[in-house]
Amino acid sequence: MFKVENLHFKYPKNKEETIKGISFEIARGEIFGFLGPSGAGKSTTQKILIKLLDQYEGMISYNGKNIQELGDEFYENIGVSFEMPIHFSKMTAMENIEFFLKLYKKQNDVESLMKKVGLWEDRDKMVSEYSKGMKIRLNIVRALLNSPEMLFLDEPTNGLDPTNAMILKDMIRVFKEEGGTVFITSHIMNDIDQLCDRVAFIVDGQIKEIDSPRNLKIKYGKRLLKVEYNEDHQTKTEEFSLDNIGKNKAFLDLLQTKTIETIHSGETTLEDIFIMVTGVELKNE
Repeated sequence: MFKVENLHFKYPKNKEETIKGISFEIARGEIFGFLGPSGAGKSTTQKILIKLLDQYEGMISYNGKNIQELGDEFYENIGVSFEMPIHFSKMTAMENIEFFLKLYKKQNDVESLMKKVGLWEDRDKMVSEYSKGMKIRLNIVRALLNSPEMLFLDEPTNGLDPTNAMILKDMIRVFKEEGGTVFITSHIMNDIDQLCDRVAFIVDGQIKEIDSPRNLKIKYGKRLLKVEYNEDHQTKTEEFSLDNIGKNKAFLDLLQTKTIETIHSGETTLEDIFIMVTGVELKNE
């Protein structure tokens, strides 16, 4: 869907480049996560991909065509949801939607979208009366108004409660199942782990890792099993190497003679990988 080759970008007032020669591809039908600490170049890269920034060096193609040669038809095919919801607060939700619908030739089923995100009953409320979570959900509706083939989502579940976050993630999965492609940035690593086929880590304008969450967890994890068991009314822990685990007598004896409480592999989390790759700890935002 997208092919980025040796992308460089520098803001006019900056001495150093923000993007320092990155290359990656986004396959059709893929959910692609783009991760990194604040200031690493995530938002800049996204703005370049959606043609809000130009004056870059390198080559970017969309469906095999140079994006610099694409006109307004490009925006008929993409949907964008920015982190900060932006709506006309003195208009109702439906008035907002009707305004943005007029920008597109293709138009999605608004009632169906609004019902999926739980906003249909509140469609005639002023957006100023909406909570932050409701505004985020309305933002997603707006991104899908033109039945896009490509979605750009910036922190899509930030500010949503677990129930509404799950509804949104299910919508993203359905979008993919119907042939859509997604570029997503988020600091919520659990969402990335659940949704993404591949993730890229960008640090100081350079991509340090690209792979599936599974492969990254294997690469950065430890090949061991951690067993918690009960003995004399106390929880005890032992660790065993995964190598030849089926022939490890101590491990097999433990399974047969103790009351096992939990067994965990040494697989690490995406949050741990984020810290290892970027050197920056995630903050709750």
